[in-house]
Amino acid sequence: MRSITAEAASLLAGLPRRLGHIVDAPARAQPDHPALIAGDTVWTYGELAAITAEAAAALRQLGVRPGDRLMVVSENGLALAALVLASSALDAWVVVGNPRLSAREIDLIRDHSGARRVLYAVDVSEPARQHAARHGAAITTLGRLGTLGIGPLNAAAVPEPVEADGARQAAALLYTSGTTGNPKGVMLTHRNILFNAAVTQVTRAPTPADQIYGVLPMSHIVGFSIILASSLMAGSTVHLVPRYDPAAFVAAVAAGTVTMLFGVPATYQRLLEHKSVAGLKALPRGRLRMLFVAGAPLDPALKRQVEAALGLPLLNGYGITECAPGISGVRPDAPRQDESVGPIIPGIEVRLVGRDGSPVAPGAVGELHVRGPNVMRGYYRAPEATAAAIDAEGWFNTGDLARLEGDALFIAGRTKELIIRSGFNVYPAEVEAVLNAHPGVVQSAVVGRARDGNEEVVAFVQLLPGACVTVSELMAHASGQLAAYKRPAEIIVLEALPAGATGKILKHRLAEAAQEEAARRGTRKSA
Repeated sequence: MRSITAEAASLLAGLPRRLGHIVDAPARAQPDHPALIAGDTVWTYGELAAITAEAAAALRQLGVRPGDRLMVVSENGLALAALVLASSALDAWVVVGNPRLSAREIDLIRDHSGARRVLYAVDVSEPARQHAARHGAAITTLGRLGTLGIGPLNAAAVPEPVEADGARQAAALLYTSGTTGNPKGVMLTHRNILFNAAVTQVTRAPTPADQIYGVLPMSHIVGFSIILASSLMAGSTVHLVPRYDPAAFVAAVAAGTVTMLFGVPATYQRLLEHKSVAGLKALPRGRLRMLFVAGAPLDPALKRQVEAALGLPLLNGYGITECAPGISGVRPDAPRQDESVGPIIPGIEVRLVGRDGSPVAPGAVGELHVRGPNVMRGYYRAPEATAAAIDAEGWFNTGDLARLEGDALFIAGRTKELIIRSGFNVYPAEVEAVLNAHPGVVQSAVVGRARDGNEEVVAFVQLLPGACVTVSELMAHASGQLAAYKRPAEIIVLEALPAGATGKILKHRLAEAAQEEAARRGTRKSA
């Protein structure tokens, strides 16, 4: 077995054995300190430890065994957080399903995971109640967890073997669509998640005085690992927010109840849009001290606008579900003015390779591979996909294209999203940055489209409400700043770009739409 780096070993030393143990130390040191807040309800660390134990006992009574998968269909809420920790106490794997997913998507995750039970947080969101009704769940009050839908017991579920080693025992099974739209179950171990929590203590230094605005869903890795697990390990307070409302966030900041915000670019785009539409002269600063962004390419123009509006650096980071998620991040004590995602986090190794598998020249773009305690155990029930992603030496292929300038990492795009136009590489993020710089554009997404043995660039654009911008004007704007082979062959204006629960744009849908539009045009011409 390959030995881990000395830096990683130092971070791993003294970590709790299981994810559910992260509240033990804060519960002893500060039992009356707020751990979780949802609306008007506050759970202290002492209460959270007790409620987690109650939840674990309730799950046992519901037939959940060590090695079982427990699926929880819920927006961010108190019950979900407690069930995540309680699952860990049982050595069950928690599977968080976002209720905003379609019936087909929820059913696919339930069936593929082989969940022993499915619980639904029906008092948090109406979509969860609808899924519960479809599945014949019994609505009941489960102690301090509140009202839940309890799905039928899956008697055919087979528990997975329980590993004593936290590096092997799965804590969570998170489903990711990647670039293809076909969900894969990512097996994240206790060590994967706890290692990232430990890294956060080093790189961001959260304190018990911090209050984190937890709006990114726990069905996705940043909400699960960075917001929930890392914050609780630090003894901080997490405000659990089911859905993002920029007006509500502004009110929370003005009230002085938020010190940190983790978002995706769309989080900040909507905040600036709210400022404009609401006619606010300025956004309140309150006690905000750190702003973080990840999950999608950060447009430099958006970064400048956010920093001007809030008077704080917007700290860019990069991660992937399979790495639980941290890979790199701009440090609070060393903010950057460019689009870099910062230095590599402590304790992991990275390499950049070309298409032939050999290292690329310094400063050149290559495919990013990662190795360390953050790398997943594998894809559930998909050994071939796991073997294709993680080689025999433990290197995980992120599928992302990147380059290094000194210790700063820059993401060029997805390998599968790279557009090759007449032999030239076109990175969608570069074209998107140019389009996003137009004052009438909220956001854009660029995809490739096959055409006559070549690829062409197609851009989808979302405009500011009320903006009177023509496609011709956008074409002219792009043409003045991009080489001919990088310019969009077509720009399509949409009222809103399709996005997932975190706000991440679903590019595979746009690529399909671009191809379908070309096919329709071809049909019309032939007719």
